[in-house]
Amino acid sequence: MDKLAITLGVEEEFFLVDADSRDLLADPAPEIFEFCTCNAGPHSVVHEFLRSQIEANTRVCNSVGEVRQALHETRRLVAEAAAQYGARVIAASTHPFGRWDEQMPTEGDRYRHFAVIFQESMRRSVNGGLHVHAGFGDADDRIRVMTAVRRYLPLLHALSTSSPFTEGRMTGFKSYRLNLLGALPRTSVPGPLYSQAEYDKLLEDYRKMDFVRDGSELWWDIRPSQKYPTVEMRICDMGTRIEETMTLVALYACLVRWLLRNKDLLPPEPPTEIIAENRWLAQRYGVFAVLGSPLGKDRQDIGDIAEWLTGELAEDAAALDCEAELKYVHEIIRRGSSADRQIDLYRLRRLEGDSEEESLIAVVDALIEETREGLAA
Repeated sequence: MDKLAITLGVEEEFFLVDADSRDLLADPAPEIFEFCTCNAGPHSVVHEFLRSQIEANTRVCNSVGEVRQALHETRRLVAEAAAQYGARVIAASTHPFGRWDEQMPTEGDRYRHFAVIFQESMRRSVNGGLHVHAGFGDADDRIRVMTAVRRYLPLLHALSTSSPFTEGRMTGFKSYRLNLLGALPRTSVPGPLYSQAEYDKLLEDYRKMDFVRDGSELWWDIRPSQKYPTVEMRICDMGTRIEETMTLVALYACLVRWLLRNKDLLPPEPPTEIIAENRWLAQRYGVFAVLGSPLGKDRQDIGDIAEWLTGELAEDAAALDCEAELKYVHEIIRRGSSADRQIDLYRLRRLEGDSEEESLIAVVDALIEETREGLAA
């Protein structure tokens, strides 16, 4: 068996918006979900905490190329289902002007439990994310690689940022989603762990104190999956364009393979507090962030960090046949992320005389188009 073999799976959390108003659909037609369930094939489509959200999960993929095909299938399915019932789909981590107090939670014991425990911090959390699963090695390998990936999470997040607005306001953050998630416990960067036994002991401590029921309630930026033998990278905003999502998948897969190859030569772990500082810079400034170097050498422009890292990962990108996807990291940094495009469009429309409402609707229109980019059958 190839010790460097990696399987991949992707979860994308979309918003459903009204085809006319472009506002969030607080109570979308249930037929949207029924259509998806009947036509998902090897994939799955499920509800999220809010009814205005829909989550598409790809099948298990054996290559980055398979992930691309799977994402085309799941995005096309969700977009087609929504269109049949007066809705549109956007891949962004916040809706530009939807109001949290107008949303309706999904029925179910799990969501009722969360609503009771977390109260308004949960109700205000109108956001969606991108989760990428990587399956590899044995349980201890996965924990060690999970810990080693932590220092690169701020770069991954900066590339993904797509949530600069909330409730009609420009927040000043490229990713306001992480601010919303931060109101909940057990979010952000986990501390360093070095074995499955160490993780199991921590989880058992949480359970003994009745903080969680299982590992699915540890909402860290990266975690061992509760359901699958994978490490689930959860820090990223939704990639609006499929090319952006593929870049994040490729970068994560290459990092995993690189760290597996070098698992006996891994450098000392940086303090979790330093990683958390970089995380904040990434959510605030996106691809314009100047981060603390992953090698612990002062601060560096994000472009310089990406140049060094993609050079290190070149062998892995070739082995995983994702050189083009990895190269696109530099295009995102050069052109800006989804958040930058949203802000630029909003400002342009305001300069051209549109009202705030008209400008925000234009942003939603652009998100709808970018979400569907390249999905023609």
